[in-house]
Amino acid sequence: MIEAGVDEAGRGPLAGPVFAAAVILDDAIDIKGLDDSKKISTIKRELIARKIQETALSWSIGLSTAQEIDEINILKASLLAMKRAIEGLDIFPDIALIDGQYAPKTKCKVQTIIRGDQSKKNIMAASILAKVGRDNYMKEVDIRYPEYGFKQHKGYPTKMHLEALKLYGVTDEHRLSFKPVKMINEPN
Repeated sequence: MIEAGVDEAGRGPLAGPVFAAAVILDDAIDIKGLDDSKKISTIKRELIARKIQETALSWSIGLSTAQEIDEINILKASLLAMKRAIEGLDIFPDIALIDGQYAPKTKCKVQTIIRGDQSKKNIMAASILAKVGRDNYMKEVDIRYPEYGFKQHKGYPTKMHLEALKLYGVTDEHRLSFKPVKMINEPN
């Protein structure tokens, strides 16, 4: 049975897309350091991501833009990104193991696993690829909008980001439906 691990990154930020990854690992290859992406340093995460991409039987990244998040909400956008990641795989899985309690509608069977990114290696791998993919995207956004500090906070609602929002306003990467952005974009 071919299992894909699926996880997302970026549900909480005020800016940028939500990313998801789907990964089918080769059981014959042990990838050292696999863990929940939040428990791994940035440098290690990038090294492990490269190893995953080089050795996985198949991997894919899907995303939902800030505009899609505003249109359909963050949960539905996360599920859409997961669906896109699963459907982007070169090898179609028999089952997709999804981190969390919600699953996208897709052509293969799905099984949700709460804290799957702490117990299933293929979900850990997906967690890492989603996080690295999103972080790299936000570094590119930082080049377009250096005054916001996106490469430091990746769009999360840090003090630095909130101050930049007040000073410079909203960019095309901001999620207009998220309260701190909405308050700046539509002041009372």
